[in-house]
Amino acid sequence: MQSPPLGGRKQSSKILKRIGWVVLALLILYAVLLIPFGEEMYTPPQGEQPQRQAFAWNQDEYWMALETTYRKLRQGDCTTAVPDLDSKLQSMKKILSQIEQTRLRPEAPIFHELESLVFEMGPVISACNTQVMDYIKLIAAMRSVIKEQSVDWDMHSVAARSTLYRLLYGSRAAAEEAILQSPAGTVLPLVRGKNEPSQTPFADVQNVRLHSGDILVSRGGAATSALIARGNDYPGNFSHIALVYIDANTHTPFIVEAHIEQGVVVSTVEQYLKDKKLRIMLLRPRENLPLLMKDPMIPHKAAKWAYTRATMEHVPYDFEMNFKDHRKLFCSEVASASYEPFGIRLWTGISYISSPGLRRWLSAFGVQYFETQEPSDLEYDPQFTVVAEWRNQEALKKDHYDNAVTEVMLDGAEQGDKLAYQLYLLPMMKIAKAYSAVLNIMGKVGPVPEGMSSYAALRNLWYSKKHHAIVAELARKATLFKSENGYEPPYWEQVRLARSAKRKVEGHSE
Repeated sequence: MQSPPLGGRKQSSKILKRIGWVVLALLILYAVLLIPFGEEMYTPPQGEQPQRQAFAWNQDEYWMALETTYRKLRQGDCTTAVPDLDSKLQSMKKILSQIEQTRLRPEAPIFHELESLVFEMGPVISACNTQVMDYIKLIAAMRSVIKEQSVDWDMHSVAARSTLYRLLYGSRAAAEEAILQSPAGTVLPLVRGKNEPSQTPFADVQNVRLHSGDILVSRGGAATSALIARGNDYPGNFSHIALVYIDANTHTPFIVEAHIEQGVVVSTVEQYLKDKKLRIMLLRPRENLPLLMKDPMIPHKAAKWAYTRATMEHVPYDFEMNFKDHRKLFCSEVASASYEPFGIRLWTGISYISSPGLRRWLSAFGVQYFETQEPSDLEYDPQFTVVAEWRNQEALKKDHYDNAVTEVMLDGAEQGDKLAYQLYLLPMMKIAKAYSAVLNIMGKVGPVPEGMSSYAALRNLWYSKKHHAIVAELARKATLFKSENGYEPPYWEQVRLARSAKRKVEGHSE
């Protein structure tokens, strides 16, 4: 066999050297990009210390007693429980009638009596599978009555916020336990609230009339959506805000909203609904607000202001959650910034994020303001009426699993758990960020959202992956619980199972 010609050997040697230099250059570039240069601070801004404390029910024994009642009813006879339920339903109606006829302070004992009735009826309704829709509709009526009472309350006071939270959030939780224990298909997905009058342009969507200036509050299906909903001094159900704009001439509905990937955009109703929603609530300004009594078209003007800005200029997403600076907007700020020029300040009770561990985590995602406007808290703003709420059993089950896992992960944050990321991915993410920056200049969307750092993007991936792993293990444990007990685990039981699931995912022995 003949050797290659001398010239051929030299040419092959040159090619190998070039490949070697390219590989060496790539390795050097990879090593340089591995250096965490310019990483943002992992702590909240210095000098800002929480002045408040997160709400806590501190009623574990009470919840367990309710579950014991539920279990006994499922194993026994509902004959005596149902007549007592009828009596309680009538008592609740009488209490609501009494509340409607007077003005009360948030500390009034009657609110505690109302809360107790709501929780005590839940196990009977769930176990005996009776009057579920009556219960849900009565809770919706209660919400309207309580929100009307809150018009005169100081929304900065702990008493007002706690009473509203216990009754509105607590009653929703009770209703949803009944929904989740009901046979599939027996609970209607739409629950109507108060049909608040409005003179703005309208369109009929999903069996409900939307008016220009209405606000849609929803819950997304991502792991970070659960974090947004629960990451608050008053953990809630919602993670996203969108503003409804109705064209006055065509009556075509549009949705103005902020997405982390794109900034502020205008969506069709179909596009809005296509983006996964686990629940949706429709809010409308009260018609008797002083400014609306002078000019009832203010909600439409606010919506048109938002629509026009979104279609005329690019508005980046605000990861810092600074609701006072409107050059960039996060989802809640789309609504508040639009109403602001017309004299209406939304979120009469500002949102607070006080837990140190949660503040550290949110800071790692880019949040810098911890007195802000959280989506869940808009429900408690007495300037707004709840017009309707949509939810279904399968979506609620995922919602509750996500909530339980998020609570357990946040407990870990308070105990010192940190958000991590996979270091070997850092060079690729930095390149993706640079590529995204070029696309952003061209008006396009890149793989890393504008305004999000490479490190925040990696932490987002790590957090979502871990969250999904724990949810999967929780779902397995919940299925086993149901097979052993004959019913879905209630929320407090899901939290217990999520703690066990987290230990297993992290490799700890049970």
